[in-house]
Amino acid sequence: MSRLKELLENREFVVTGEIGPPKGTDLEKCLHDAETLRGHVTAINVTDLQSAVLRIGSLAVSARLVERKLEPVYQLTCRDRNRLALQSDLLSAWTLGIENVLCLTGDHPVLGDHSEAKAVYDLDSVQLLKAAATLNQGYDMGGHELESSPDFFLGAVVTPAAEPVEPQILKMKKKVAAGAKFFQTQAVYDPEGFKRFMDQVQGFGVPVMAGVVVLKSPGMAKFMNKNVAGITVPDSIIKEMEGTAKEDYKKKAVEITGRIIRQVKPFCQGVHIMPLGWEDLVPEIIGAAELSPAG
Repeated sequence: MSRLKELLENREFVVTGEIGPPKGTDLEKCLHDAETLRGHVTAINVTDLQSAVLRIGSLAVSARLVERKLEPVYQLTCRDRNRLALQSDLLSAWTLGIENVLCLTGDHPVLGDHSEAKAVYDLDSVQLLKAAATLNQGYDMGGHELESSPDFFLGAVVTPAAEPVEPQILKMKKKVAAGAKFFQTQAVYDPEGFKRFMDQVQGFGVPVMAGVVVLKSPGMAKFMNKNVAGITVPDSIIKEMEGTAKEDYKKKAVEITGRIIRQVKPFCQGVHIMPLGWEDLVPEIIGAAELSPAG
């Protein structure tokens, strides 16, 4: 059983991290980033062509983490594959020792570095969850019985700060029905707003991990407010960063991220830290958040 599954099912508070595969064949830095998280997080998300930018695939990097006895959360998007390829990649993942899968729709190619690429979207994230859950039951989407089956721990994403939030809650309910056993959220910066969201979804009975993107600068915060749907960084946090000298941005990032985690902790069952290249800060963030390192 995956450690992530075990802890969440035991209702313990869990911390996960995230790494992004490189745009090239050298995995040295990527794997170093993963090692930086060892002992501090329970599992490590591996992004799947994040922002529709060409990179090494999440399946390959997840397999390399398994080799190093690090637990991956294999991110799988619907953007680039039809239902045959998605199911095949899932079966391949299981044979490589990958147990946790986060099912996502995926950013449209027009947003990335190959804007001319054809988007597939044969399935959406709800249908992908259902397909993976069906594989767990020993059948493919066509109803054909498998010779042997996986037992994935399936996750999904939700955006608590979306406006309006009702469609997110409706889709979250559909994802639970399709087979989602845990959720990681889009970045949360407003603890009170997050609490209101959690009050509305507690009845779903599925663990929710609050996502936190580590802010590197006030410019990054403003960019996300303008360009990333479902993320709102409050003006108070932007002003806090604007009042910080550039050489102290990392220290301020630790302070802000740790504070947000402390504030959202009472309302959820874990946090998902997205360091975006500042993996070295994760141990400090966990300390600032007054959390215990992963066992």
